[in-house]
Amino acid sequence: MYHGQTVPGFPQHPHRGFETVTIVRRGFIDHSDSLGATARFGEGDVQWLTAGGGIVHSEMFPLLERDKPNPLELFQIWLNLPSADKLVEPHFAMLWNRDIPLYTSVDTAARKTEVSVYAGTLAGKRAPAPPPHSWAARKDTDVAIWGIRMQPNATFTLPAAASASTVRTLYFFRGASLAIGEERLQEHAAVVVHSDVPLPLSAGDAEAQVLLLQGRPIGEPVVQHGPFVMNSGAEIQRAFQDYQRTGFGGWPFQGDDPVHPREAGRFAKHADGKVEEHER
Repeated sequence: MYHGQTVPGFPQHPHRGFETVTIVRRGFIDHSDSLGATARFGEGDVQWLTAGGGIVHSEMFPLLERDKPNPLELFQIWLNLPSADKLVEPHFAMLWNRDIPLYTSVDTAARKTEVSVYAGTLAGKRAPAPPPHSWAARKDTDVAIWGIRMQPNATFTLPAAASASTVRTLYFFRGASLAIGEERLQEHAAVVVHSDVPLPLSAGDAEAQVLLLQGRPIGEPVVQHGPFVMNSGAEIQRAFQDYQRTGFGGWPFQGDDPVHPREAGRFAKHADGKVEEHER
């Protein structure tokens, strides 16, 4: 998808009623939002943005390399908010790659599986805290987001989730094949699996990569239209009206698609003025 005039990306656009969790596996993103927060992040960093009552942000993909390609690979996960928190104050958070726990398992044949714990807990490895009003911040929701990388022919057993009501989805997106229990996937796919029992995984002859998403369902109606996720059609209409009237706080930047200086490293400037800086 190419929406920039000079630099690819997504110029300013609104959200309400849910959260985005953006995991950048390769490349960089330049972020700006209506809170006044800005950032450049990538190469394993994660941005967690609570849209709440309304936020406007842009996600541009800076062309940092002049003489070679600028690849970008990411997952953006939309995590719903319960009705009680649909209109909370927006919140911007960065989870830097160095702070994301990595769990390593070695099977009996000395083949390794590594799990990046972006949300939730695995074998004592606890992810950085999610935003305060996230569904993931509640103790009983069993939300987990894990990135699983298995060496060729490695085996690894997913532990059972905390509750049988937890919904667990595995997205097998890289590798030749993946065995999940007695079933073997020969094509890349997202599959819903039992969460209340330990689940053996086995990679094929090539490295396998899997994204795990799980959580207890909120159990409320979901109505989604474009950039808004609410509980009813009337609330969707209200979201459009509020955005047209208020701009969700306005846009404090000159252009719709701000890109940070090429020489800048990874950084985040928060709405309260706090600045974090990291090398590229």
